Parts: sequence; structure tokens; C-alpha cells
Amino acid sequence: MRSPSPVLAVTSGEPAGIGPELTLLLALGEHMPGRVVAVGDPALLTERAALLGLEVDLLELTPGEPVPEARPGILPVWPVALRTPSRPGELAVANAGYVLETLDLAIAACLDGNADGIVTAPLHKGVILDAGHAGFRGHTEYLRDACGIDEVVMMLATDSALHAGQAGWQGSSALRVALVTTHLPLREVADAITGPGLERILRILHADLKRWFGVDAPRIAVCGLNPHAGEGGHLGREEIEVIEPCLERLRGEGLALDGPLPADTLFTPRHLAGVDAVLAMYHDQGLPVLKYAGFGRAANVTLGLPIVRTSVDHGTALDLAGRGLADAGSLRVAVALAAKMASRGAAAPR
Repeated sequence: MRSPSPVLAVTSGEPAGIGPELTLLLALGEHMPGRVVAVGDPALLTERAALLGLEVDLLELTPGEPVPEARPGILPVWPVALRTPSRPGELAVANAGYVLETLDLAIAACLDGNADGIVTAPLHKGVILDAGHAGFRGHTEYLRDACGIDEVVMMLATDSALHAGQAGWQGSSALRVALVTTHLPLREVADAITGPGLERILRILHADLKRWFGVDAPRIAVCGLNPHAGEGGHLGREEIEVIEPCLERLRGEGLALDGPLPADTLFTPRHLAGVDAVLAMYHDQGLPVLKYAGFGRAANVTLGLPIVRTSVDHGTALDLAGRGLADAGSLRVAVALAAKMASRGAAAPR
């Protein structure tokens, strides 16, 4: 007898953005590999469907009730009420708490065994900070803290790099890029890169490439921090004093690590051949390349958590909200990746 597909809680994100309509689009078109349940306000989703002419019927459930296999035009929903009515493109500080409540419900469902993974539509960090949630830096850090984890790793993967064991640059679009630092001002990055921190991140990346992606012996290419990877200390000493000693320690344990390598030449087909993931030192060192290679066909995944979490590769797109112009491609990739991770992780040794 065929086992049921994973239950994936899809948080609908910032209500004024494109998240609600992307979530609705999951119920239309191509078959989804998991049992998707939206987390959001049913009234908001109904209004947005009517505005865009989307024929989607909502099925309201509570966590713990059976989530049916995907059926065209049917979207199961775990209800969370908006704090104030929302209009496309118009942020409302009052709804920041609503966005965080959708996340809390989805996280609790995973930890309680009522869901097998979380997929997040984009939220708006600025409006959450404006609402008084000081220190909020994004989904990744929020999930880390909610799960009581000391260290997580943000990694983005293009759709053609989601397959088990697939490595390296293929046809200019297959790429996985993880980050040492995430949402930090650039002037803070160098101080945030430490030997112990880098070691923890590399261990998580190595272990989760094996567990979630089926890569038996991961090969990771590590960027330097400075131009030309420091040019032998002439353009900075972080490579000599922090990065290289860490890589040498881990190589001694058998990890396959290349680097530190100059980022301006690492992201080329010759250097990426046979590489399972690239570790970039900061957000805008690695992600512009990945998004150029596969924007709209990539997903964000948080490694190091006890639960599966993926997300889209873009923001709230307030200017597109409610206009019928949003592309659900990245959210579909994120759902497919979460389903694959949940199925593979359930069978993999921890």
C-alpha cells in the first residue's frame, strides 16, 4: 500500500504581498508532491482569489486533522486571523503579529508531528521590526530560536540541483550556495566570521547534504572573504588566520573541502565541476550568482534544524500584489524540495 505523501505547512507570508496569491496558485496547475496545507486567514485567501479570478475552494482544518492528498482547486487551510484587514501592496504594522503567528503554528505542527515540513512564502522584515519585534532578522533566525538551536545554515538551491547526489555545474543552472553570515550589515561581516563558527557551519552543511540531499561524500568549495582570497595576506588576513586553519582541521577528519578560493573565479563551470555546494562568507557574495543562474527556479532551505524548512528565493513584491503577475515557480520548487527532504530525512539515520 502506498504511503501518504508528506504534510507540508505553507505559511502565506506578508498579507499585503504576493504570498497569499502564490499560496492559492499551489492548488492550481501542476500536481504537488506533498499534501499542502496553507497557514493563513481564510477570508484573506478568499478575497485574493476573488480579486484574481482564481477558482480555489478552501478546506478549513485544524492541526491534527487528516490533510487530504492534493486535489486540483482545493486548498486545505489552518486558519489564523488577520489583526486588521489587508489590501494588496499596503503594509499594515498591525498584521506583523499575524505573520509571526502563522510561523508559530507551523513550527508547532512540525514539532508535534502534525506536519512533516514548513514552506514559507515571503514576509516583510521591515514591518515586523516597525511593530516592535526588535532583533527580528528573518525566517532563518526566527526558526533557529523557536527550535532552540544554536546554529543554522541558510542555503539556496536551484531546481536542477535538488536531486539526490547531483553535483556541480550542469548547463549553467545547477547550484547550491550556503552562507556563513546571513542578514548582517557588511561592516559587521568580518568580525562575525570565527574559527569555531565556521567549523559548526561546515559540519552542518556536510551532514545535511548527506541527510537531506543524498550526497554520500559531499565536496564543498569555500569562498575566501577578501578579494583574491586575501592575496596571500596583502588584501586581508582572515583567510590565513581564520578560514584556512579551520579547513585544515576538518580535512584532517575526512571532509572534502576546497579553499579558501577567490569568489570571482569560483563561480565558473571549471571550478564548480564535481562540487556539491559552495559556502560563501556573506549574503551578497554568493546569492547574486545563484539568483542570476536560477531566479524564480530556486528555493531557500534552512539546514541544521530538527524540522524541514524551505522557502522562496524572492521577497514580498508589494508592487505585484493583487495584479495577477506573480509567478509561483519558486514556491513550487520550495514545496517539491520540502517533500523530497521530508521523505528522505524520515529514512536517513540522524
